Amino acid sequence: MKRANLQSLFLKSIVYIALLLAVSTLVLIVGNILIKGIPHLSLNLFRFKYTSENVSLFPAMINTLTMTLLSLLIAVPLGVFSAIYLVEYAKRGNGIVAVVRTTAETLSGIPSIVYGLFGYLMFVVALGWGYSLLAGAFTLSIMILPLIMRTTEEALKATPDTYREGSYGLGAGKLRTVFRIVLPSAMPGILAGIVLSVGRIVGETAALIYTAGTVAQIPDNIMSSGRTMSVHMYALWNEGLNAKESYATAVVLLIVVIGLNAFSAFIARRISKGKTIK
Repeated sequence: MKRANLQSLFLKSIVYIALLLAVSTLVLIVGNILIKGIPHLSLNLFRFKYTSENVSLFPAMINTLTMTLLSLLIAVPLGVFSAIYLVEYAKRGNGIVAVVRTTAETLSGIPSIVYGLFGYLMFVVALGWGYSLLAGAFTLSIMILPLIMRTTEEALKATPDTYREGSYGLGAGKLRTVFRIVLPSAMPGILAGIVLSVGRIVGETAALIYTAGTVAQIPDNIMSSGRTMSVHMYALWNEGLNAKESYATAVVLLIVVIGLNAFSAFIARRISKGKTIK
């Protein structure tokens, strides 16, 4: 019994140490960004038009939000509907399911620079879109598609079969059961995958340099070039003349990511609460 207690204490200590290291790393990263970035925040960074004097991040902020919306509009329907097919419609032992899952796992491990080269050859050159927000959005949608598919698939699998059986017992068909019973129940898990996807979109740099370009202005339309905040940070740091503004941009980017995550969590809670009330 004493040996079992020692083993339990040892394992618990490892868990707490790992937790402490993870939290400490997060605090150090965020603290370093805030300490070095907040003193350099100024109104010039939020000017509507970028110049070499104000190095405004406002155009990059608009481009980031636009890129996020475009990428999600492309990837979310494809990922969610693909997961619905894999879980609800594909027969057990179907060879296509195994191929799709293997492909998704393979795509998840490909470096972003490879996606950037593919997006450049496919969307920028072959399709003739040039450096544009649309080319960047399609490239990022391919990057986040496996993540949305797998999280949606796991969320659908976590939905109890009793929900489906009860719906069928009341006379509902397959399609109605999926979209009125199963999908709302899995929505919090699906939104969690979308939140992770947003984090990857907002933080992506390499793929966008090859596809969306680095023009530091608000584009006229989605076929024009524009830089996101992460690309803006890279450009400022790479120039070597505006390192302080690069830290300030990092602070704003951090706030934007936290805001998007908080909004997604709020939507997930509202959906869960509405589902519970019903």
